[in-house]
Amino acid sequence: MQIADFALERYFARWEFSVRHLLCASDVEAYPLQELLALADPSMREAWDGLRLGYTESAGHPLLRAEIAKLYSTTARDDVITFVGAEEAIFLCMHAVLSPGDHAVVVWPSYQSLYEVARSIGAAVTLVPLDPHDWALDPDGVLGAIRPNTRVIIINFPHSPTGALVPRSVLDCLTATAEARGITLFSDEVYRYLEFDEAQRLPAAVDLGRRTASLGVMSKVFALAGLRVGWIATHDEALRERLSRLKDYTTICGSAPSEILAIIALRARERVIARSREIIANNLPLLDRFFDDFGEHFIWTRPRAGSVAFPRLRTGEIDRFCAELVEAEGVLLLPGSQFQHDGNHFRIGFGRTDMPQALEHLERFVRRRGS
Repeated sequence: MQIADFALERYFARWEFSVRHLLCASDVEAYPLQELLALADPSMREAWDGLRLGYTESAGHPLLRAEIAKLYSTTARDDVITFVGAEEAIFLCMHAVLSPGDHAVVVWPSYQSLYEVARSIGAAVTLVPLDPHDWALDPDGVLGAIRPNTRVIIINFPHSPTGALVPRSVLDCLTATAEARGITLFSDEVYRYLEFDEAQRLPAAVDLGRRTASLGVMSKVFALAGLRVGWIATHDEALRERLSRLKDYTTICGSAPSEILAIIALRARERVIARSREIIANNLPLLDRFFDDFGEHFIWTRPRAGSVAFPRLRTGEIDRFCAELVEAEGVLLLPGSQFQHDGNHFRIGFGRTDMPQALEHLERFVRRRGS
């Protein structure tokens, strides 16, 4: 297998743990272990205290899969298979649904593995761009890209990196088309539950069809990236079987401590999600004010969900801007070039508690640069 370097991850490998402020983080401020353990019910505290560090069930701890299934309206435990993070889930699902000569349709910009893994398999990929003016998706663009050999349509809402959502009618259209044509609809839903207006929350794809697959992870909404727990929920039994067999060649099973901690978080999901939503709610008005104050430098398309946005630098070159910022202020932004996007956009994150301090450094840099 030949696969291109993962630009975003190589970028983070260089900078993530050496800068003062990661103002482009995609996750929410990580839960401290002791705070998470304090949320455990008696049975899970007992499971944690008596944990034996052996192998775990390949599909995932039965209690973990049962809790994940409760995030959806039509799923049971056996509709869920867990992975070591969302990345393994993406990698194996693409291998499960695609072969050389097949075709994939991918909404873009997107996380690189959502299309690069398909290319590495030997599948052709059509990227369907969101409208950069408001990050809307034209469903006709997706439908028009479908070929006789299309095996998967890949969507991502709430969207990363833009924070966009689509109307329910668009999701229904894509689901109905995929179902009718025997195409897998793979839906990256890692920011679901972080909609700013909960009334705009879309149904999970798994709850809309029999050939749909919903991707989830503990990293974003649940602020537990270090657990490396992801999953796919699908009613497609054949797909789950292929995923299980492929997983035998990668991680085989998950981490026992991570599974117990994930169960604790999921059983306390209302409090965990509320914490994430509060951090975002506190930070977002600060970004609104910043981009209002510096409107001559940036174009701000306000996100509708998640913990990241994709504003645009009006003048200058975004890669140079980000390089100068990190050198001068120790603040990291993620240029759009890391998404293979040439629109002078950049990813900014607002899920970390140090965002106000990071924004002060950014403001100082912009004022100095503009003077």
